[in-house]
Amino acid sequence: MKNILVPVGSSENAVSNLQYAIDLAQEVDANVYVVSVFQELSKVGGLTKVNQILKEDSENRLEEVLSKVDKKDVTVVAHPIKGGVLEGVARFNKHIPVDLMVLSPRSNSIREEVYLGNTSGKLMKSTNIPILIVPEGAKFKQPATMLMAFKNGNFKKKKTLEPVKQFIKHFGTEVNVLHVETPDSTDEMKEVSEKLKKIQNKYTKAENATTFQAMLEHFQSNNPDMLCVVRRKRGFFKKLWEKNVVLKKEFHTSKPLLVLQVQD
Repeated sequence: MKNILVPVGSSENAVSNLQYAIDLAQEVDANVYVVSVFQELSKVGGLTKVNQILKEDSENRLEEVLSKVDKKDVTVVAHPIKGGVLEGVARFNKHIPVDLMVLSPRSNSIREEVYLGNTSGKLMKSTNIPILIVPEGAKFKQPATMLMAFKNGNFKKKKTLEPVKQFIKHFGTEVNVLHVETPDSTDEMKEVSEKLKKIQNKYTKAENATTFQAMLEHFQSNNPDMLCVVRRKRGFFKKLWEKNVVLKKEFHTSKPLLVLQVQD
């Protein structure tokens, strides 16, 4: 894990979220890139000055957040990026490959009933970068155990499990696997890739209506430090991924949530 990306929004949680990423980066010897995305207006009609102000506001926001964190001995690079958030992150990832993106659940939303805000939701749904959603105000601690829940046990691409392997490598994290069989599970989904078998410490099979329900039922008995799910086009949170905002009544967790990205 070499490069960690932290998009900074307007929420008060930006500082603690960045500090979490820095503390993690120190442990895994990674660089941290902090970006603030701003949308340029059309230059037609003499809006050049307005765009300059928008850029300066973005730079000031980055400076404000950086002034409140302890960088330790971690390389932290801040940069404003123009364009939409998805376009900006995708462009950044082309120049500097991102191994993990650390997000706050709500980068802009202040609605208490919201777990995953619009910006974080967009990034979750539309990027191929592994994402770690950090609870608001959380401080980094080494994850001793991880509960990894999924319906489809096929992990064909080697790099899909790389974030999990990094936690195992650096922290000795025990990975407890929860393989969920639902009414629409196929025989292929019921198989488990050898890649996953090599890194799991415990394997549990469950029959539930959804992966989410199975995870809720097994959460207490596992008491994990971190949760891990897989975002497939047809997988965990399928209904939730159809929209950008996720309400707490639909899903929420007080644990860091690692989301692996898989292209079906």
